[in-house]
Parts: sequence; C-alpha cells; structure tokens
Amino acid sequence: MKRVFIIVLDSCGAGQMPDSPSFGDVGVHTLKSCATSEFLSIPNLKNLGIGNIEGQSFLGTEANPTGAVCRLAEASMGKDTTIGHWEIAGIISPKPLPVYPNGFPQEVLDAFEQATGRGVLCNKPYSGTDVIRDYGPEQLKTGKWIVYTSADSVFQIAAHEELIPLEELYDACHKAREILRGQHGVGRVIARPFVGNAKDGFTRTSNRHDYSLEPPAETLLDACKAQGKASIAVGKIFDIFAGIGTTEHVYNKSNEDGMAHALHYAKQDFEGLCFVNLVDFDMLYGHRRDIDGYAKALTVFDQWLPEFLAELGDEDVVMITADHGCDPAYTKTTDHTREYVPLVIAGKKVKPVNLGTRYTFADIAATAAELLGVEFETPGQSFAKEIL
Repeated sequence: MKRVFIIVLDSCGAGQMPDSPSFGDVGVHTLKSCATSEFLSIPNLKNLGIGNIEGQSFLGTEANPTGAVCRLAEASMGKDTTIGHWEIAGIISPKPLPVYPNGFPQEVLDAFEQATGRGVLCNKPYSGTDVIRDYGPEQLKTGKWIVYTSADSVFQIAAHEELIPLEELYDACHKAREILRGQHGVGRVIARPFVGNAKDGFTRTSNRHDYSLEPPAETLLDACKAQGKASIAVGKIFDIFAGIGTTEHVYNKSNEDGMAHALHYAKQDFEGLCFVNLVDFDMLYGHRRDIDGYAKALTVFDQWLPEFLAELGDEDVVMITADHGCDPAYTKTTDHTREYVPLVIAGKKVKPVNLGTRYTFADIAATAAELLGVEFETPGQSFAKEIL
C-alpha cells in the first residue's frame, strides 16, 4: 500500500474493559452515552460497520458493511493520551505514568519557580475551566502561574495571554518538562492559555501546546521516517511524540481544522503515514461531560467522512480509532475513562471483515507497518492479510 491514514477520535471509547473498575471506572461507555443524544447521526460510520463491533450493536448493525472493524483493548497500564498514542504507534507501557492526586511535591514547585521567576497558585487536581474561574483573578493580581493536574499524568500551566505572553508560557513549559523527568516524569506538560476577566468570565484559547515525554522506544513514526517514508503529524501528534519521528507536522485549532488538514494531505502525493488527532471530542465535550456536544461533533465528523474517503486511491487505507475513553455521561469524575476503543478500517482494497476483540492498540502499528512495507518490531500483531 502507498499511504496509511490513522485518525484518532480523541477519547471515543467503546466500553468498559475487565480491569476498568481498578482504574475507578465502572459502567463507562463513551459511544453508548453519545447514542443517548438526539443529535447523534453517523450513517457513514454505520455503513462501514461501526455498529458491528463487539458491544456496539446499540448503534445498529449493518448486514453488508463496507469496512473492516474490531474492538481493541488497551494493554498499557493507563488511560491517558500519551500512553494511548504510544500504544497505537507500537509501544506497550507496563507501568503507569506518575499522577499527583494531592498536588506536586514542594521540590518540583521550588525548581519550577526558580527556573521561571514566578510563583505558583493552586497545585491540585482541577477542572481546566473551573481553575481559571477560581484562580484567574488572583493570577491577574499576583502574576503567579496557575499550576494544576488531573487524574492523568499531567502538569498543566494556565496563564492569561494579556498578562503573560505566549512565548513566556511556552518557555515555562519547556523548563517544566526538563524538571519533570525520572521519578516525576509526567506524561505531558500542557500550556493552557486563557483570556477574559472576573466580571465576564475567563475562557481558554486555542493556543494550547503539549510537551510530552520522549517515547521510550522506537515507534511506527520512527520506522517510517528512517525507511524513507513520510511520517506526517496532524494536530497534537507532533507534541505527543515530542516531535520525534515526524517528517512534517501541522497543528489544529479545532476538529474542523484538523479534518481540513487531513483532507489536504489526502489530496497530496506522498508515500507513508499520516497520523491525525482530533482533540475536541475529549477537550471540549468529554471532560466537560457534554453528551450533546460530543454527539454533534461525531455527527460533523461523519458528514465529512465521505469527502475524505473519495480522495483515497487504490493503494490507500484509513484507520479510524481512539486513544482512551472520556465518557460524557460519567459524573463520578471529569477525567478520562478506561475503555476499549473502536477501530474502523476503510479503503478500496479493504475487505468487510469483523476482527472481533484484539489484545492491544499496537495491532494498528503492526498492521500499518506491514501495509507500508516498513520493517518495525512491536508487540502488536498485524491483521493486514485479513483485511486485504
């Protein structure tokens, strides 16, 4: 095959895994929660066979699907963006990344304050929208960083764009990334800029940036690049992999922007991988527990899909999947949920087969590598021969 597109519908989980309760997640199912909304309409994904995936029959099964499908379990010990994408790219993480339910230790904060010249507010798990509401006024008075975390392995820094320039915020994130290694090696340091005021309210902007740990081993992206193939990163893929293994990248300002970028690359002539992340599902709707918003976003993606598929050539394949869950109906927390993820595969040479439930997201990497003729060692098992 000439090109493989991997499109990650960030957080679009396909139901509770057997070990989900040990992660604090009971009865979670992102897609099923979205299906309760009157705004969910995904006929194109249904035609491809998404409802035929194990545990997804509530979407409606298709007697003659046009795509190959399966459900993937997460073999890594986590439910966050970094570990999920690493596994899609071929790395299984047997240990979870560190989390900080009681905030970061003082030695981390002291090092950060010394490196950046500003103090710290908050330092505890918090909703991203709530933390700027509660600490935004104090930041405007004191100039201190708003540092917070979540149930995931993240060190998040919120800063008002009119008080602290974006360049200074990004530089602070780089410095935090250097501090947060080894024992405190969180998966991501995240820049969370915002605007507004106490009277009218504060809102986050689209100038977010993620600063991830370097992957601990070779990924599908590395293999493609090393063997002369394109390795194109769309959205936060570049940040998730710390820029390693990519030949070209572009950031997204929204799902629609990301879909436009994906369509642009589908119209280009290249050989290799195009890895796309659409983060709004997670950031705007999953974490905010907005069922209708999530459903509407899936509907928009489904409406866009035929235009994208029409650009695929005879030697192209697209894999549509997710990196974890973020059930918008799960009110116990506002964090990610440990779930299976769906995988829908389309292309002119793809057979409409159901591959059942598979052990690891890394099967995507193994399959993509085989389809592209790229040598790559991964714990995943290729299903390339089963779908062609």
